[in-house]
Amino acid sequence: MLQSYLPVLVFAGLGVVVGGAFVLLNGVLGAKRPNPIKGQPYECGLPTHVARSFRFGISFYMVAMLFILFDIEVVFLYPVGAILQSADSVFVLVEIGIFVVLLFVALIFVWRRGALDWR
Repeated sequence: MLQSYLPVLVFAGLGVVVGGAFVLLNGVLGAKRPNPIKGQPYECGLPTHVARSFRFGISFYMVAMLFILFDIEVVFLYPVGAILQSADSVFVLVEIGIFVVLLFVALIFVWRRGALDWR
């Protein structure tokens, strides 16, 4: 019984060991004295110390939600590759074609409504 769980336990143990090693190495080899230059924003444009009154625009949340929505829908395309050889190929191809067309129509609808415009 334990033999079936042995690969999972080895993998989890290896993950804990590697993660702990990285944390330990960061503490030993990492920077000890931060300076003002290291505290500056890097590529994101957001300050490191944000005031409590700072708010993201609604466009940020709209794009984030749409990304998650379309990303999850596209993930459903992956299993098709696994079953395409054993299934009725024409039926599956028509189903996936309809799915992709619906995704494209939803993307055009969102685009026309202005949800992707960054203001």
